[in-house]
Amino acid sequence: METQTTSLKKIALNYGVLLALLSIVLQVISYVLDVHIDRPWWLTVLQLIISVGVIVYGIKAFKISNENYLTLGQALKTGLAISLVAGIIAVVFNYIFMNYIDPDFVQKTLDFSREQMLVKNPEMTQEQIDMAMNMSAKFMSPMIMSAFAIIATLFFGFIISLFAGLVMKKNPPQHL
Repeated sequence: METQTTSLKKIALNYGVLLALLSIVLQVISYVLDVHIDRPWWLTVLQLIISVGVIVYGIKAFKISNENYLTLGQALKTGLAISLVAGIIAVVFNYIFMNYIDPDFVQKTLDFSREQMLVKNPEMTQEQIDMAMNMSAKFMSPMIMSAFAIIATLFFGFIISLFAGLVMKKNPPQHL
């Protein structure tokens, strides 16, 4: 049983770091292409493909190290552990990104949000716009953004792990 725990920690760390690094590379590419503010659909799809691929391969690696057995609980635990490691690393990178690489990121994002709001809702009054922008600004604080990032990473990690676990599940034989 101890080898499973060690295996889970090792897999979570290895695949979590891999997922974080690939996500960071994607974020750097989007920054270089100057699409990091408006995030086109292909960027979201690519991030989803990376996340699914890494988490599924991590769960598969756990299954292989566990004599080819995998319960749904183990799949969920493995996927969530991978997601947590990736999420923590991503939060640290985003802090560095927002404070040193692109210190105007928050303001650019708020400006973009204001433009999108005016395009989609031209009938909004200035008071409504100001109120919406103040609310958006509150959600752009580093602590709130970090909390939402971790929660979102764990949520999507759970969903991916659930489906992967249901597909790859192979319970060990029961000895009576």
